[in-house]
Amino acid sequence: MNELEITKKDESEIDLGQMIRTVLDKAWLVVTISVVCAVLTFCVTLFCIAPKYESTAMFYVNNSALSLGNTSLSISSGDLTTSRNLVDSYLVILNTWETLRSVSDYAGIAITPEDLSELITAQAVNETEIFAVTVTSTDPVKAERLANAIAYILPKRIDTIIDGTSAKIVSSALLPVKPSSPSFVMNTILGFLIGFVLTVGGVVMQEIFDITIRKEEDVLRITKLPILAAVPDMLHPTKGGYYNKSSNGKKRKKGTPKNLREEDMVGDDIPFAAAEAYKLLRTKVQYSFSDDKNCHIIGVSSALAGEGKSTTSVNLACVLAQLNKKVLLIDCDLRRPSVAAKMKISNEVGLSGFLTRQCEIDQIVMEYKMKHGVSFAVIPAGKIPPNPTELLNSSRMGRFLERFGRNFDYVILDLPPVEEVSDALVAAKLADGVLLAVRQDYCNRVALEDTIQQFNFVNGRILGLLMTCATEHGKGYGKSYYKRYYNRYGSYSKYAHAYEKSHMEQRSQNKT
Repeated sequence: MNELEITKKDESEIDLGQMIRTVLDKAWLVVTISVVCAVLTFCVTLFCIAPKYESTAMFYVNNSALSLGNTSLSISSGDLTTSRNLVDSYLVILNTWETLRSVSDYAGIAITPEDLSELITAQAVNETEIFAVTVTSTDPVKAERLANAIAYILPKRIDTIIDGTSAKIVSSALLPVKPSSPSFVMNTILGFLIGFVLTVGGVVMQEIFDITIRKEEDVLRITKLPILAAVPDMLHPTKGGYYNKSSNGKKRKKGTPKNLREEDMVGDDIPFAAAEAYKLLRTKVQYSFSDDKNCHIIGVSSALAGEGKSTTSVNLACVLAQLNKKVLLIDCDLRRPSVAAKMKISNEVGLSGFLTRQCEIDQIVMEYKMKHGVSFAVIPAGKIPPNPTELLNSSRMGRFLERFGRNFDYVILDLPPVEEVSDALVAAKLADGVLLAVRQDYCNRVALEDTIQQFNFVNGRILGLLMTCATEHGKGYGKSYYKRYYNRYGSYSKYAHAYEKSHMEQRSQNKT
């Protein structure tokens, strides 16, 4: 059983610990909704539910011989079953039409026997020979008058119906001074509990059925591959400032999806946090290879389109070139090329033209110059061919990388997304390792898992994952990570830039 099968087996079982962590992560939401429900319940109880009052009269079952028709029986004080039977009999008598009409007439309250029956409850007191009759009404005076009317009428009705027994008044009804219901405390607690249960249930259900990758743990559910770095969302800079500072230490203007330029996301002037993330990626990529080869070919792909793989390819080439390495970036996405647009270079000729023998190497290799004399070579995709898969899988492509790649320390291949076309799997066989860009709140676990599976099928080596468009709410590489790290070192950027500038100038002088 391979690693992927093991992780799939683990994923099929609900992780109780993960559910608890998810609920704790959203504790603010659970508490907020619970408190809102409690407040709403309190307001509904206060303004929408009429208070009810209870008035109770208590009776004692007379312990003497009685006869019910031809049946004679003797009641003792310990015969609790018989006492309960008598209470049931008295209740039947109380709920007769004649008794209820007599009660309403005596109380002087106009109420139908049916409505009066709904206001009356009766039960034995602690399974003794004493039973209580309670009248519940929104009017305390009405409840008291009806209860005392029952205390007067019921014993007389019992005497006329059942021979040899009677009911004596133990306690007359009193005028209630406070409502018996509703209970503000109980209803408020109930509202809080309902809000709590519903919110926790909603969070858990969302966690179970939501397959979108929203945090680091979502990736770790399906693979043990390392997350090499996390690049913050450069499309929507936050108000905190650590996203807005560029790598040269100056404050960067906020970009929006409407006015953001391609070059704002690549090169020297990307936000400081993003620049540091790519440098962290650079370091981990370097440690992924041994020194047995002079040139390392790195493919960059993703599961879905729009996850930032091309941006990653360009910026990885930039940070590797800053180490005085010879770097070649090749746009292998022959169907939807974007490297040329991001780097503001021509896409008229490129890889497709070379593979179809329409142009030579010296015609497609371009130089991308950065600040401080740093540059690297770029081969754009060129015009879109009708057969990109066959071109990437051609022997000419293999020979090209084998021969021409010897002139470089690193060759970066910007590959197409795996779930869109099969080109990436074909080109991945030519690479020494592949990086997968995973966009937070965009990619899903099913697509990522299938992508990893497909690379494993063609024996492609996946170096690790890069989280892109990481936002503050993403656990692991979100708010806590960036604020803990970049707020501490954010002011360092201007000093780092000055040191790097001095280093680049010194290196230029040495070359001269």
